[in-house]
Amino acid sequence: MRHVYIRGILAVIWLAAAIVSGISGNIGTAALYVLMAGVFLYFAYSAWKKNRADKGDE
Repeated sequence: MRHVYIRGILAVIWLAAAIVSGISGNIGTAALYVLMAGVFLYFAYSAWKKNRADKGDE
């Protein structure tokens, strides 16, 4: 479960970097950072769902 938290935290960091880049005017870089945050969130969510399915919670 720890890897899910780490991926979630990394996604939040990427989102913060995207906000800072967007404010400073680097729209291309901000878009890249939003994409990276989305990738980390997707993998955190899929790992979370797999962990729940392995435990039989669903």
